[in-house]
Amino acid sequence: MHGGDIYSAARELERDPTEILDFSASINPLGPSPQVWKTITASRHLLNHYPDPNCWDLRQALATFWCIDPEQIVVGNGSTELIEALPRALGIHRLLVVQPTFSEYAAAMVRAGGQATALFADRSDQYAIPIDRLCHVLEAGRHNGRSIDGVVLCHPNSPTGQASSADDVARLAKATRRRGLWLVIDEAFADYCPERSVLPHAASWPHVVILRSMTKFYALPGLRVGYAVATRITARRLQRQLPPWSVSAMGQVAALAAVNDAAHARKSLRFMAHERKRLRALLVALPGCVVMPTHANYFLVELPRGWHAHDITEKLRRRCLLIRDCSSVPGTNLRSIRLAVRTVQDNDKLIQALSQLLQQRVSS
Repeated sequence: MHGGDIYSAARELERDPTEILDFSASINPLGPSPQVWKTITASRHLLNHYPDPNCWDLRQALATFWCIDPEQIVVGNGSTELIEALPRALGIHRLLVVQPTFSEYAAAMVRAGGQATALFADRSDQYAIPIDRLCHVLEAGRHNGRSIDGVVLCHPNSPTGQASSADDVARLAKATRRRGLWLVIDEAFADYCPERSVLPHAASWPHVVILRSMTKFYALPGLRVGYAVATRITARRLQRQLPPWSVSAMGQVAALAAVNDAAHARKSLRFMAHERKRLRALLVALPGCVVMPTHANYFLVELPRGWHAHDITEKLRRRCLLIRDCSSVPGTNLRSIRLAVRTVQDNDKLIQALSQLLQQRVSS
């Protein structure tokens, strides 16, 4: 199950969706750029027309932002549409996935008729991305007795929040190139740690595809906009796998306004740096909880022994607080939850509720 389903919770609890505090989806707590609202209002006339099938203006803006060729950019209906299209576009049949991670990589492979095999990050190493082990596997060209033709890396990883250095990712890219393998790097959360991103350098690597999302940092989940960066040849292959008009007119103009608002981006980074540190201290202070390090806008937390993630998720849900139950994510344990960093007021409400629930178990 994915996070962000406030609608089911509202129906179940007989509440208005606005009454649900959603910590299960990791969206910029400051919301979209103020320029987004102005642009959408000014672009209402576009609703009478089909959207631009080439996403021309948005691709030009993204190309300027990254100092790359706009022909290297493919815009999709969220990065999930691009993930769905990649196995067919690249001819990947056996994909190596670093677990625990986003479920759609393996799911997209299965839907495309391929297979996914997993390399697990170590809990004892706080789920740090195992670059050295990955490179060793790639040198062998096989994993668990199976040959592979592609690797996907979520960076920073969800749900763990871990990220490697840009140099280590480049080392992984060299290892995949030596073996003639595709490397897909999902940087949906990389706006929160730009120093660890491999864009725009990886744009010239012929075997690499970089995914980016307008959902997380730019807070546009309801408009579904994501993009891929690759060489021009690879970008054309990917574009041919997408349906026409998949990105709405409102999505395109909103994403364009968001990318161009550097002031809101700086404000968002400052807020996250401060509030993430504050929330981490509050979570660490909860008795028995283990908080993993993160480079994104969420925390992977292990509940105290004796708790199950499903139980705490349901108890918080009844209080209109949604969190992400990660107990079913391969590679985690039954006590694993993911918590988004929201506003100061929202985060305090979550900590208060968590503290009360954990204390009830101690008292009983």
